[in-house]
Amino acid sequence: MPGQTDPMSFTAFSADGHAVEWATWDDAHRETFTLTWENEAWTATGHVGREDVQYVMRLSATWHVRQFLLFRDLEEPDLWLALDTRHHWGEMNGAYRPDLHGCVDIELDCTPFTPAIPIRRLGLDRLGVGEAAELPIIEVNVETLSAVPVLVRYERVGESSWRRVTAGDGRVREFELDDHGLVAVEPGRFRRRRPAPGATR
Repeated sequence: MPGQTDPMSFTAFSADGHAVEWATWDDAHRETFTLTWENEAWTATGHVGREDVQYVMRLSATWHVRQFLLFRDLEEPDLWLALDTRHHWGEMNGAYRPDLHGCVDIELDCTPFTPAIPIRRLGLDRLGVGEAAELPIIEVNVETLSAVPVLVRYERVGESSWRRVTAGDGRVREFELDDHGLVAVEPGRFRRRRPAPGATR
């Protein structure tokens, strides 16, 4: 069961799945998000209205990203990244991405979901307020389909509040997590809406 393999102190997700809905800060666009447990792993799926994209991420029971697909206007994924048995990243056409070596997490700027992945995976909720961790992640641009490694610092600034700072350009994202470790609000960018129909809180 997922609760038995989850090493974090967040509330465990139900094996029946979990669904939430986020809105942009101006309430003009929605993202519907579902998390399902199948074949001893998680599948995270988000439909992002503003950018009109869908992403699918396959995550291990311990929240390691194993596969990532991004769909824009085709039935086949526009971008596909996956880890092989040697933990090397590759693309849909079989090309290896040695530039991504050492990265474990994937993030998209268009969704509030992905910043929570490394926090859950590494158990960063055990950090004290003011403590931080720095790690390389893969940052995906849904417009250009670029996937590049960047160094990111995650700092706990409150009981449930976090700050994410990208090295180099200093971009900052601040957000609050709910009891499950998902973003509840990202001031100025995203806020949680009602649960999606049939959702498990």
